This record gives sequence, C-alpha cells and structure tokens, in this order.
Amino acid sequence: MPITKSAKKKVRKDKKRMQNNAFYVKAYKLLISKIKKKKGDLKKLLNQFYSKIDKAAKKHVIHKNKAKRLKSKISLLVKKLQSS
Repeated sequence: MPITKSAKKKVRKDKKRMQNNAFYVKAYKLLISKIKKKKGDLKKLLNQFYSKIDKAAKKHVIHKNKAKRLKSKISLLVKKLQSS
C-alpha cells in the first residue's frame, strides 16, 4: 500500500489512466471482432477501425508501430474476406 501522499495520488491517477486506456483498446478490439464476423459493411468498418487505431496511437495507448501493424493485418483480412 502507498504510504506517502504523492504515492497515494499516483495510485489514483494510474487508476483513472488505466480506465481511459482500456476505453481506447476496447473500442478497436470490438471493431476487429465485427470485421472478422462480417457484421455490416466492411469498408465502413475498416474506416472506423483506422480511426480508432489512429486515436489510440495518438493518445499513446498503443505504440505507433503496433498501430501500423494492426492496420496492415486487418486490411489484408478485409481484402481476403471481400474476395471470397
């Protein structure tokens, strides 16, 4: 348990930041599952996914290279799903 005043404040801040970060991660993971299940227009879902990933990278929730890697992986998946 934190003892000093600053350590207690850090715990509070970390808790809030963890919730905010989880919001961004959940948003793009939900879209990944929708794309994999083909729920809705794939092109529209892909645009929403790109937006969510870019925002997560901008807020430093995920690394920019991870964002690029996810976008590449999902775009290949969408291409494959559209051709079949």
